[in-house]
Amino acid sequence: MTGLVKNPIKLIEKLSIPYKTLDPFLFCVYHKDLYPPGNEQMEPPRRGNGSDFDPNQDYRMYHGRRIPGFPQHPHRGFETITGVMEGVIDHSDSKGGAGRFGNGDLQWMTAGRGIVHGENFPLVNQDKPNVNRFFQIWLNLPAKSKMVEPSYVMHWGEKIPVHVEDDGKARVTIWAGELFGKKALPPTKDSWAADPAHHVGVFFIQLQPGGSFTFPASSSATLNRTFYVSEGPLVQLAVSGTEVKDIQNNHCVQVDPLQPLVFKNPSESGQPVELLLLQGEPINEPIAKYGPFVMNTHAEIQEAFDEYRRTEFGGWPWDADAVVFPREKGRFAIVNKKEIRP
Repeated sequence: MTGLVKNPIKLIEKLSIPYKTLDPFLFCVYHKDLYPPGNEQMEPPRRGNGSDFDPNQDYRMYHGRRIPGFPQHPHRGFETITGVMEGVIDHSDSKGGAGRFGNGDLQWMTAGRGIVHGENFPLVNQDKPNVNRFFQIWLNLPAKSKMVEPSYVMHWGEKIPVHVEDDGKARVTIWAGELFGKKALPPTKDSWAADPAHHVGVFFIQLQPGGSFTFPASSSATLNRTFYVSEGPLVQLAVSGTEVKDIQNNHCVQVDPLQPLVFKNPSESGQPVELLLLQGEPINEPIAKYGPFVMNTHAEIQEAFDEYRRTEFGGWPWDADAVVFPREKGRFAIVNKKEIRP
């Protein structure tokens, strides 16, 4: 046959933590914690040690001492995209922003010139387990945008566009980008994803047993496209001109963006399959990073540390390093000093 791409599958490899990503993405991690019922203070029965990432445990405290999570910490020079499938997250930041989101919601935060924020996971259920599953993705900013004013938007799950196949066995949540004429909710204004020419896409794909879905080809040969199998035993992948391949759980695949991808869940055990697909045009700029700061040069990294020590990026306006809200508060967001709800 003629006209076939020789290597439509560029790479298949086992996942590491965090996931390996391609420009314009910097970092991706899948959190899955099977927290037990919480006590009256929304705490688990096990206290953290301030750095608890034990992968052999059913759940992790991360840096939380009484409530799991990540107390206040700084960011500069990139964005965080946090999509929650199950559970809730309490957000607070140095600009006065705050919120509780989860169970289908997405938060998009541009750190820009510098912000301090915290993400904590209160165990709001006292009578049943508190399952917490979410992706956090770091999206880079170009040099011209690294020092913009910080901002964030909340996308409530009820408003996020979803594509469902006719048989109901395949569902794609569109966190960023466009699929079959359905456009994601707008990102922050300074995001690399705000320009449609950058073709940034973040798609959460769920396949029931027997379900299949064809992800369309892109018209851009320079696009970076990678997907990750996060749940389910395996997914079958067919790319134009190649045989079907079994992609095991905890593997990522880099593919030719010019070819459509056919995903199928062949499970005979009744297990669904979940995948995350990331794509975008590369920024193609030098990257210097250290911990929570991502700039273009090492000198800029040093400047970020110096400024954070001097100013704390405006200071921390909250009474606690690990801010959580009352159990009965429900989902909300404070954006630009205004409280919004779903």
